[in-house]
Amino acid sequence: MDQKNDVKKCSFDGLCPVDVTMEVIGGKWKLKILYHLKSGVKRFGELKRQISGITQKMLTQQLRELESDKVIERKVYAEVPPKVEYTLTKLGQSLSPVVHEMAKWGKEKTKQIEKIRSEN
Repeated sequence: MDQKNDVKKCSFDGLCPVDVTMEVIGGKWKLKILYHLKSGVKRFGELKRQISGITQKMLTQQLRELESDKVIERKVYAEVPPKVEYTLTKLGQSLSPVVHEMAKWGKEKTKQIEKIRSEN
């Protein structure tokens, strides 16, 4: 496929492919959530502890959005206290290589980015 033509193509609501991806995983928290779910099933409290700085309200909102887009699945167990687990769906698993590459890039470029920012 011609990359030049691919850039001009749009999908739903006139968005380009990058816009579609950003609609699903964009923002400060969603990638962090996906990063932690890559390793397997997590409970709400586990995610809250692993994602430094996220509020309970924001975690709930982001999880709901990811669930709405069918990127994650929420499983509720009929127990007292209630037990809720989150896991990646097949669609969510398809994002794992993207999340992995972004984490790899961040690890490799941290010092370079810190240097650039300290010079500004």
